[in-house]
Amino acid sequence: MEYTFLGRTGLRVSRLCLGTMNFGVDTDEQTAFRIMDEALDAGITFFDTANVYGWGENAGLTESIIGRWFAQGGQRREKVVLATKVYEPLSDPLDGPNDTRGLSLHKIRRHLEGSLRRLQTEHVELYQMHHIDRRTPWEELWEAFEIQVRTGKVSYIGSSNFAGWHLVKAQSAAKERRFMGLVSEQHKYNLLERLPELEVLPAAQDLGLGVIPWSPLAGGLLGGRALSAEKGARTSAISERAERHRVQLEKFSALCREIGESEANVALAWTLANPAVTAPIIGPRTVEQLRDTLRAVELQLGKEVMRELEAIFPGPGGETPEAYAW
Repeated sequence: MEYTFLGRTGLRVSRLCLGTMNFGVDTDEQTAFRIMDEALDAGITFFDTANVYGWGENAGLTESIIGRWFAQGGQRREKVVLATKVYEPLSDPLDGPNDTRGLSLHKIRRHLEGSLRRLQTEHVELYQMHHIDRRTPWEELWEAFEIQVRTGKVSYIGSSNFAGWHLVKAQSAAKERRFMGLVSEQHKYNLLERLPELEVLPAAQDLGLGVIPWSPLAGGLLGGRALSAEKGARTSAISERAERHRVQLEKFSALCREIGESEANVALAWTLANPAVTAPIIGPRTVEQLRDTLRAVELQLGKEVMRELEAIFPGPGGETPEAYAW
């Protein structure tokens, strides 16, 4: 496994981030334990979750599974750089009228306490805003996060699903308070979704934020089986989306066969080649899927392969304004 710094911080993280969104949903607890054990054995030390994972009435289940895994001992917790998120409602009757999306100081305090309890830990290394809150002022947001950092419950603050100008505004408000502000931005980025190259990635890189791509396989479309998936509850939506990209995906598969690498690993290696990227999030549902993705870190794509990928999945034309002006 390779390691890099998380943005401009001195914290080192693995270049693959273990996503846990499937735990408790498509992956049972014992399999989740095996995945986390094998990930740690393989050198993946960066784990990402969210307080809402488990979804609906089961929101928080994923964090609880991770907490029970930590509780097994073996210095599991000490070895992991743990990231979780806050923003979504948790269907908690005690939240009352605040059981809505958002990032009030009140909600951040309550939901962090809940996450720590479920995760069976006293702190998290990276606490992320799951989405931009256009209602709550930055003065309140940074006050909320400063409290948690000062008390040692949180080490660093990150964002997710922010626009480029949101990142700039957040950092400007933090600077006025002499607070470190954001250290990372978790964003949807893959070969089929390259719009972040216009502004989000350049803004993050300029501000010293590590970009953590979520859905680097485009929800399974770049995993190599989307066009041949059997119809089912999980695969029907993927199959429909795959048909819209059939020509691209067929060319992509042909290229991967030519170089002797799996589609998933090529897609992950492509994201890793971007200097703005810290670690793409992998979300294995099985131990076998985890093992298959480890090759991505050591896979170096040559210039010709990168050019062919650019031809198959053209980007937006560079950064703004040159992408559409001069």
